[in-house]
Amino acid sequence: MTITFHKYEGAGNDFVLLDGRGPLPELSPDFVALLCNRRLGIGADGLMVVESAAGYDFRMRYFNADGYEGTMCGNGGRCITLYAHLLGIGGPVKHFIACDGEHTAEILSGDGTAGRVRLQMADPTPITAYANGLLLNTGSPHYVEVREDIALIDVATEGAAIRYSEPLASQGGANINFIEPLAEGELLIRTYERGVEAETLACGTGATAAAIVAATTLYPALNHIELTAPGGQLEVDFQRTANNFTNVHLTGPARLAFTGQWTVE
Repeated sequence: MTITFHKYEGAGNDFVLLDGRGPLPELSPDFVALLCNRRLGIGADGLMVVESAAGYDFRMRYFNADGYEGTMCGNGGRCITLYAHLLGIGGPVKHFIACDGEHTAEILSGDGTAGRVRLQMADPTPITAYANGLLLNTGSPHYVEVREDIALIDVATEGAAIRYSEPLASQGGANINFIEPLAEGELLIRTYERGVEAETLACGTGATAAAIVAATTLYPALNHIELTAPGGQLEVDFQRTANNFTNVHLTGPARLAFTGQWTVE
């Protein structure tokens, strides 16, 4: 079988996209990990599949680079929105279902090959303390720690140490984010992602978690946070009552990098 794939990236977070409305090979962990392998395969932080879903424009399935199905991916949500548009699914506003529930995504500019997308995220869980930072879930579990000079941090080493620390590891681990405040409402962010087990150029649910933490601890009067990740700029806006956050949106770029075919033997 030969399958057609599309490679998208959102702020440097890159994904292999497949159309699951037709026949696909078995998406076993070994096969997905091969496709995501940067030396032996296509190379990506994850793989996503568009599937049909009654009552929605589509269903989003997300697999981490280790081959296993993961939790919600914010940058992936923007990329799969553009991919669905390329496939002719829905209009400029799309309603889809993912592992963490319903999402609405709006293409603010561009088309199916490149654009800017505003994605509604799940309401975050309450923030709890852990180690030197804070934990919350924004569709995926995240640890956020405020630090100085995050450009100097060994994210791979420090991120892995926290990700595999106990009791966090026994609870499934979390993505690890280091943030540095800049001007009012502006942050630098670096993220170690579980499932990739390395630093990625951006993480959408991580940017969302960082914005919620920053709004709680650093910028209590703001409803909009801008973040600079190694791979690009992201924005998070929300409504809030005290420290209760709702109507959370992640806005950022998405782009088709290339299209190709893969022969499955």
